[in-house]
Amino acid sequence: MPKIKNIVLVHGGFVDGAGWKGVYDILKNDGYNVNIVQNPTISLAGDVAATDWIVDAQAGPVVLVGHSYGGAVIMEAGRNPKVQALVYITAFAPDKGESVNSLIANPPPGAPVPPILPSRDGFLLLDRAKFPASFAGDVEPDTAAFLADSQVPWGLEALAGAITEPAWKSKPSWYLLVRDDRMIPYPAQQLMAKRAGATTAEVPGSHAIYVSNPKAVAALIVRAATSTE
Repeated sequence: MPKIKNIVLVHGGFVDGAGWKGVYDILKNDGYNVNIVQNPTISLAGDVAATDWIVDAQAGPVVLVGHSYGGAVIMEAGRNPKVQALVYITAFAPDKGESVNSLIANPPPGAPVPPILPSRDGFLLLDRAKFPASFAGDVEPDTAAFLADSQVPWGLEALAGAITEPAWKSKPSWYLLVRDDRMIPYPAQQLMAKRAGATTAEVPGSHAIYVSNPKAVAALIVRAATSTE
């Protein structure tokens, strides 16, 4: 039997929680209680509050899962006493005082540059024409186009939100490394996973790995839920 039955999934920037459907279905079929946070993605504080609200509603310990920017959200919300394990899906895992902004500020030479458009009214979007290749390169074309056309504006306050105390310093963590990610480069994923002391797994695929390969994502979540560490 799983050590932890409650799973809370936190999406990243530019998307909403609907992309978790494949992961949700697998975990539900395996007997887990799964809830999905719909982040406003206006500010980090607001997204942490939305996540805490879902975590607090769970009847027992929780595995908290974050994709992309959702990693920053679970870094703060993960200090909730109900959270027993953290899972990062090709996610940002900032240290104290860091933000998504600071982590992406100086990309190494040759690293892929996400096609982020100039901010408008304090929000960001990705170039729709370039979205599939950058965010969802291994996703079925119609689905990738839908993700591009249904983007959620990402607030500058969310990117700038600094971590007060990273949850990985007090909670065990797992990290899914995605080698072909063109939003968060593979070496950056490795660095963040290593300093968090995370147990890692690795798969080929795009930034939208939770859509294209829900089995791999669900498998790592199950590892976290059944761990006796």
